Formats: sequence, C-alpha cells, structure tokens
Amino acid sequence: MTDATHAPDSRVRARTSGGLGHLTLDRPEAINALDLGMIRDLEAALDAWSTHPDVQLVLLDGSGERGFCAGGDVRGLYEQIVAGETDETGGFFREEYALNARLAEYPKPVVVFADGITMGGGIGLAGHAAIRIVTERSRLAMPETRIGFTPDVGGTWLLAHAPGRLGEYLGLTGASMTASDAIYAGFADHFVPSDRLSSLAEALETRADPSSPTELVLLFDESVEPGRLRADQVWIDDAFSADTVAEIIGRLRASDADAASATADALEQLSPTALSVTLAAVRAARELPDLRAALSQEYALVMWFATTQPDLREGIRAQLVDKDRNPKWNPAAIADVPSERPGEALAHSPRIPLWS
Repeated sequence: MTDATHAPDSRVRARTSGGLGHLTLDRPEAINALDLGMIRDLEAALDAWSTHPDVQLVLLDGSGERGFCAGGDVRGLYEQIVAGETDETGGFFREEYALNARLAEYPKPVVVFADGITMGGGIGLAGHAAIRIVTERSRLAMPETRIGFTPDVGGTWLLAHAPGRLGEYLGLTGASMTASDAIYAGFADHFVPSDRLSSLAEALETRADPSSPTELVLLFDESVEPGRLRADQVWIDDAFSADTVAEIIGRLRASDADAASATADALEQLSPTALSVTLAAVRAARELPDLRAALSQEYALVMWFATTQPDLREGIRAQLVDKDRNPKWNPAAIADVPSERPGEALAHSPRIPLWS
C-alpha cells in the first residue's frame, strides 16, 4: 500500500493499493471532527485520484472505535463568531461544501463506512457518497437545532427526500438514527456488521469477483430489523405536516402516540428561530433541482445565522463551551418568532457567494 498526499502531521491518512484509494479520518480523540486542514487534505487526495489510472474506487472511513465523524469544528466556529471573523467562517463553509459536492459528483465510486457516530459534517461526507454503509454501532443525526443552528452540508437535501415528513422530524428534533432508520430515511444504503468491515475493505482492495463495488458490498450486506422511524411514521407524518412549528407542537400534544408528547417537550427546549428556519429550509429544499442548489441555500442560511443571530453563539456556548446546557434563546418562545423571519433567512445574500 502506498501513501499519497499524507503529511506527517495530517489528520487524514491517504493511501492506495490494488485499485483502491483509501482515506481515513485520523482524529479519534475528537471522533474525527473535521477541521479546515482535514477538508483540504481530503480534497487534495480526491484531486490526485480523480484521473489516476490505478485508482478505480475510493473508500472513506474513520479511525477509532467511537465513530466515523462527529461533525465539524463547532468550537472553532464559536471562536470565529465571537471574534467577528465572518470572512474566515464563510471560507470554512465554502471549502466544506465544495468537498460535499465533490463527493457526490466524483467520477469514481466512493464507498463510506459510517460506523459509529456520524453527525453534522460527518453526514456531509457520508450522505452523498455512491455507496453508504452503516453498522450496528451507527448513530446518524443532523443535530444542529440543538445549538441554535440549522442543518447544512447538504443535510436539507437528504432530509427533503426522506419518506413522508421524516425530514421535518429529523431536522427539527435532531433525533438520532440507527442503521435501520438511516437506510429507511435515505441516509444509507447497506448494513454490514462492524466486525466484517475490514474484510469488506480487503475485498474492495483486491477486487475479487464479482468486480463492481456494489456487488462486492452485497456479499457482506445483511438484513436488518425495521427501526423506530418506520413504526412511528404515522404520528410523525400527522404532526410534522403542520404549517408552523407551533402547530406541529400542538398536534404532538394532541397525539395518542407515546413518543409524541416527549417530542413536543424536546422541541420546546430548542431555539425557536432555528426551528422555524429549519422547517422552512427543509420544505424549500424539496423544490430545489439538485444538491448544489441545496448547498447554496444552506450557505446563505449559515451566514445569516453566523452574522445576525445570537442563538448560534449562545447554543454553542451552552452545549460545548460552558456546558451548562441552559441556553437563553432570543426570542425565547415559538410565538415570539416573527412570521416573516424564515423568509428573511432564506432571502439572505452572503457577501461572498458559495459558487464563484
């Protein structure tokens, strides 16, 4: 196996062997959370391999036992917002979103092992790949509303195309998906037990018959029991088809489903602004033509939050900095969010565009 574009201090291991380009996120102490250097290292390897005659497919995974990728560098985002470094914030997201689009459009098959925690920025890496594999340890989520933010990295594109109203449910609540849930919701394709991943990686490298990546994966794919999302679809669809967040909570309160009331309780603890904007963003993404358009919409929303909204800073402070888990949202109640606020957010035009 040959190293490629792997500097000694890199947090991405890149190597090639037997027609396989293998990328491993190598920041296990942070559950492989992405920083700008990792994004650039991934891009460099993908650039080098896109026309390399000996690389026929790419495998992306993460080091450590805890997860594939816990997300982006949220603490770094907080420091930039506090310092007023909005150009640096925009630069990070532009490079991250370019990588998300690159993975979706890559000319060679990309296989991702979304083993363990795969959230936020991790969804941006795993969710748009050609072949997305989950295990019994997988926990996938877009939990941005919990820090006063909104799903990004192409997350609204995936949420918008989930069955029924699961997109609204998953986007607003940030609920975690098991392997079965992720496959049902359209965030993953195949279930492979974690103890067989190394054998699958070896098969992808040696390219034994059958030779196509999908056919190889199917040799390791196992059936998985239906998950909670499928069972809860009826009450989720009923509640989350309501026009507003307030109406969603009202329907949850009126539901006979055991989990509905707890879901309402959870929503009432989250940023009212983030919930209102996320609801509008997921629904707007259903009308968009492709992933790039969704990323462009998300980028505008991200910059709107970063430059105008106190809830993002407050949410990160409460969850990750002071860790008091007691954010003071502004406004504090769903009823106090102006009805025009989601439209204002969606209409925001960043000073520097996403796609030049």
